Amino acid sequence: MKINILYEDKDLMVLDKPAGVAVHSDGKNKKEKTVADWILENYPKLEKVGEPMEIEYRGEQIKISRPGIVHRLDKETSGALIVAKNQKAFLFLKEQFQNHKVKKTYRAFVYGFVTDPKASLATGKRGIINVPIGRSVNDIRAYTAGRGAKEPIREAVTEYTILKKFFDTDKEEEKKIQAHHFTYVEVYPKTGRTHQIRVHMRYINHPVVSDPIYAGVREKALGVDRLALHAYSITFTSTKGEQKTVEAPLPSDFKKVIKNFNL
Repeated sequence: MKINILYEDKDLMVLDKPAGVAVHSDGKNKKEKTVADWILENYPKLEKVGEPMEIEYRGEQIKISRPGIVHRLDKETSGALIVAKNQKAFLFLKEQFQNHKVKKTYRAFVYGFVTDPKASLATGKRGIINVPIGRSVNDIRAYTAGRGAKEPIREAVTEYTILKKFFDTDKEEEKKIQAHHFTYVEVYPKTGRTHQIRVHMRYINHPVVSDPIYAGVREKALGVDRLALHAYSITFTSTKGEQKTVEAPLPSDFKKVIKNFNL
């Protein structure tokens, strides 16, 4: 497995996580290679950094190694992932995440034309989705926003800007059909709930393209076979007290969509 390092110092590094690679094991598929495996292979001294996770699987308590991992990205999401290289840095970064001091920017393709947000002095041209998130009552894998969410329900705030609205066809008749409408968005989660961006975009009826859980009956689109979500940049305070912004280059499937549809 090849993983590029976007930034590194003596205390931490930012990896460019590939799509299709889980951050750490789920305890079920022990043969699946994860980012955690890559870390242990290339940085064996990180084995005891961080906090392992314990789960129950088939009546057995399983301890899952998460060496230096401070936060996670969904398996199909690509992009910037911070890893601490010692326990002091881990706790320092963990505090930033817990207090929402880390700024994250994502790029995504979503179904339909997202309505232009109303400009205001407080938000500029950003749209805001401020709807709490809880477990879905219908799907054990899923979360839901607003009514119907199951406890525990947690505050969740997502902001977004529209980068470009576009069609996936050149035929004028087909352009009238909503199934050919798409929007390229930049998204800024202000809280860090599981599946937050995916759930909130679904809440406003614009799920992320090719989302296997939240896209409903919509088919995969734009030639993107995986969840069309990329962690584009992350801003945090280094252990030296310096504010760092690290960007993860757009992956090849995103670049292909941008080229094919002149975005």
